[in-house]
Amino acid sequence: MRVAIIGAGVAGLTTAKVLLQAGHDVVVFDRTPDVGGVWSRTRRYPGLTTQSPGVQYAFSDHPMPEGFPEWPTGAQVQEYLASYARRFGVDSRTRLGTVVEAVRQAGAGWSVDSRTGDTAVSESFDRVVVANGVFCEPSVPEFPGADDFTAAGGRVLAGTEFTDVEAARDRHVLVVGYGKTACDIAVPVAEVAASTDVIARQLLWKIPRKIAGVVNFKALLLTRLGEALFRYRRLRGFEKFLHGPADRVRGGLLDSLGPVSVRQFGLARLGLVPPGRMQDIVKGAIGLATEGFFEGVADGTIRVHRDRTIARLAVDADDRRVAELDDGTRLPADLVVCATGFTQGVPFLDGAVQDKLFDERANFLLYRQILPFDVPGLYFNGYNSSFFSPLNAEMAALWIAADLAGALELPGAAERRAHTEEQIAFMDVATNTHHCRGTKIIPFSLHHADEVLDDLGLQIGRAVRARHWLEPVDPAAYRDVTPALLERLGGPAPGPGADPELPSAEPVVDSLPPEPVPVRND
Repeated sequence: MRVAIIGAGVAGLTTAKVLLQAGHDVVVFDRTPDVGGVWSRTRRYPGLTTQSPGVQYAFSDHPMPEGFPEWPTGAQVQEYLASYARRFGVDSRTRLGTVVEAVRQAGAGWSVDSRTGDTAVSESFDRVVVANGVFCEPSVPEFPGADDFTAAGGRVLAGTEFTDVEAARDRHVLVVGYGKTACDIAVPVAEVAASTDVIARQLLWKIPRKIAGVVNFKALLLTRLGEALFRYRRLRGFEKFLHGPADRVRGGLLDSLGPVSVRQFGLARLGLVPPGRMQDIVKGAIGLATEGFFEGVADGTIRVHRDRTIARLAVDADDRRVAELDDGTRLPADLVVCATGFTQGVPFLDGAVQDKLFDERANFLLYRQILPFDVPGLYFNGYNSSFFSPLNAEMAALWIAADLAGALELPGAAERRAHTEEQIAFMDVATNTHHCRGTKIIPFSLHHADEVLDDLGLQIGRAVRARHWLEPVDPAAYRDVTPALLERLGGPAPGPGADPELPSAEPVVDSLPPEPVPVRND
């Protein structure tokens, strides 16, 4: 089939790679001048690093370079993704600097209108994969007085628009937010700015990269045991014990991280102890502490205004640009950087299609975070934000390839819809509705991968999964899954980038039925 893939980030690249290996003709569209999505040089803010260590933030068959640090920088991740695209021949199928303007159903297929510079093109495709990502459009608050503020030379930028720290030199800078992005930005800004103030509407718990300076956080949260500490909608095996007889021990283990963080970062002395318990961290955001942030607060180069918002931006009687907080505090402000999250949008899809994508609260209704209802030939990838984003996107790409081949035996439409609605309702409770309109699967990344592989009739070896209960999950353990699926689908050899001399993980223990199973008629 001819498949259009919208987005050349993590999800778009792995979808293109898998579908090429399965024998499809793919075209990848991206509006930026380089591959990488959020890692593009046009969107990288100073101080950007991965949230997960490089070993975990990798595809199964393309490890991070050994010379990279444990938490690669934004530039290094973009370099890694570009090498992935080159190795597997995706780069030659990618149209960079190209904006997708409209995607419409056309008979049994799709019409895609795109524009590169002044050149507009309309093309036909059999299938479309939306991979523009859950971080596609920054969400910037509308501040009263912003027009006068900017007319007087002030600037208001989204975090992804702040790509050069020199824009902050000798300026009074306000960073709005308290998530990882806000803290990442504040550290390099504080090195060059006249003043750096962080406006935090709500404090969040931060997990040390090394707990008590010794234990790497990945040894706790990036294992199957760490994931099982949070209650999933269906408990299996040892999870029933953890959330039954051992529930008090389980909760105590998570909550013990709170006092450790308070002591390690001196949060009480800094007045930055968040409310609530550490085990409720998933209900806000699981944030990795930025190196140098609390040190900057301690030495006064970074000032945090907790439980505050900006009431308005203004120019005072002396023509100085200021920000007034909701408690009346006035701060000098030349540059306001908003690390206030993102919106997930698909403006290129026509209205009739969009009407079928969302529930009444604008949550995406996607079975397995992949398949919409009543829209044949349309798929999503990357709408499963996780600690293992490349791996989860890769598993979703395999799911899409199997469905294109008619090799998935899925429940009927009504059952899929009920399952999806139940999943959103569960995540409402598990994350206090902080699931990015149904697109965040943290902290249940591995549960999601298991469910996708169960659909495919594939799984990594039991011994490897057992080790992953105590050892950080290594995506390389999944490297045999793609060849196993391609063999069952009768697809071509892996093609560009095949590297048979690399060691394999334990062999896949389950497989699809020998003959593809025709799927649904609905």
